[in-house]
Amino acid sequence: MEYSHRYHAYPTQEVAERLEHHLDVHRQLYNHVRWDYENSPEDDRPSEYDQNNKLPEWKQRWPVFGELHSKAAQATVARFHHNLTVLSELKEKGYSVGRLKRQAPAEYRSVTYNQSGFDLDEKRGHDKYAYVRFSKIGWVKIRYSRSIPDHATIKEVTFKKETTGEWFVSFGLETEDADLPEKPDVDSLDASNSVGIDLGILNYIHTSDGKTVDWLDLEDDYECLRREQRKLSRKDHGSRNYEKQRQKVAKVKYRIRRKVLDYQHKLTTWLVNEYDAVFVEDLDVKRMLQGDGNARNKQDAAWRQFIQILEYKANLYGTHVVQVETKGTTKECARCDVATLKPIWVREHSCPSCGFETDRDANAAMNILQRGFAELGLGWPEDTPVETVTATDTTQFEFVSARHVIETGSLPS
Repeated sequence: MEYSHRYHAYPTQEVAERLEHHLDVHRQLYNHVRWDYENSPEDDRPSEYDQNNKLPEWKQRWPVFGELHSKAAQATVARFHHNLTVLSELKEKGYSVGRLKRQAPAEYRSVTYNQSGFDLDEKRGHDKYAYVRFSKIGWVKIRYSRSIPDHATIKEVTFKKETTGEWFVSFGLETEDADLPEKPDVDSLDASNSVGIDLGILNYIHTSDGKTVDWLDLEDDYECLRREQRKLSRKDHGSRNYEKQRQKVAKVKYRIRRKVLDYQHKLTTWLVNEYDAVFVEDLDVKRMLQGDGNARNKQDAAWRQFIQILEYKANLYGTHVVQVETKGTTKECARCDVATLKPIWVREHSCPSCGFETDRDANAAMNILQRGFAELGLGWPEDTPVETVTATDTTQFEFVSARHVIETGSLPS
């Protein structure tokens, strides 16, 4: 399994200048790779292998490229061809795509050292700090907030400068499947150790066993962003004051992204620790964002990112995560399967066929749980949350505020 660890970096001013210089040279190399590819005959475009073989010639012709570590230069060539592959795949899926553009200094922000050209010194730092050495650049201090597992192999290291001006170092890690926790046997799953997750409107998630977690409140952050953007609009574009204000705007945007990501990491960690199997909707997020209504709130929810993190954590912690068909989960009754139309403002489920009543999102979560069991080829156990679900006129649902998730990193069991 491949995954990554990311750390805040604190280079000295001298090393930061060298990082900036190498970042710009790699940008120039990327643009040259693009130019070489675009100006080759259409029926004889160079492959990644061909352009890697051209690197020694380019280094002789343009000495600035000779300042780069060979593996890092090859990673830059690979980056261009990876982007080409992504573009081709999007085109095959019917998307309207153009060509890869020339990278401006503000757009090219990271460099990867693949397999060699770097060293990690965990003993040199103190109080949760360590140092990373990049070939031809120097040592960079990082906040070593979590150790790299002994069973993990470092495949690559990337340094990146965010739009805020901050530096980060990421380690690409690889762990053998044998070193990861084993997932529980599918036949051992039942309603007590499994959960269905409905990604809701009034609440961020609603579980099939009666827990709800609030949305993350970002209104103050967005008010701050609007204020800083208004200030930016009054600056002369390209001036020093404009650049200072642009960084302030970038820091607010970055803070919002980090809050959402931190929230999702803590929430998904709780889910994979609490349950042996987690079933979630396979959402068409792009279509949801194109629809009318609270598009910004849906964007803040970052549901696709939430599902990706959940699947990533499931492999690390040994938990089953299964995406199920979302169509009809809200309309169908979790007890008798009879479908009932419900406008978005109707927040209760009341089945006209069997009389089953519960919260709208709770009903959807239970349908997701049942579909998850069917997806795994399991029978539906008799003792299920459907038989003991809390009615809408009671107060037995367990509500958890988003602040509780952010501040403590945990949820009640």
